Parts: sequence; C-alpha cells; structure tokens
Amino acid sequence: MKNSLRATLIAVLFAGTVGVLPCGPLTEVQACPGCKTANETDDLRPKAYMYSILFMLGMPATVFAGFGIAFYRLSRRAALEQQEQQEQIE
Repeated sequence: MKNSLRATLIAVLFAGTVGVLPCGPLTEVQACPGCKTANETDDLRPKAYMYSILFMLGMPATVFAGFGIAFYRLSRRAALEQQEQQEQIE
C-alpha cells in the first residue's frame, strides 16, 4: 500500500513539474507573429495587456475579500445575538 502511494505521488509530482517547466534550459516564450508585430508597433497595446492582467489578478482577491468580510460580519452578529440571549437568561 505504501509503495503504490509513494509511486503515485512521485508520478504526480513528476507530471506536474514536467508540465510547468519549459522544454529546454533557456527556452524563450514566443507570441504568435500577429501579436508580436502588434506589440512592437503599437505603444498602447502592451499597456492594455498589462491592465487586463492586473484586473484579472485583482478580481478574485476582491471577491474573496468580500466573502470573507461578509462571513466575519455574520459570525460576529451571531456571537452578539448569542451573548444577548445568555444575558437575558441570567
């Protein structure tokens, strides 16, 4: 059982690292020729890509922070209600 679990874990780690790492030691990432030419000639397009990436990175953080704040307020409100009920009982 331990050997099969260990072999599976090694296989998953190997597959994950092979999928993440580049193909060669110093492989450069290349865009399609149309995007490459457009980025070299137009000054506004790289800024637009940058802002879109920042927006996509910021949205999940904003959504999760909103849910976290909402759950914090709900739990705090429930704790206050429970405290009030205990004070009324005493």
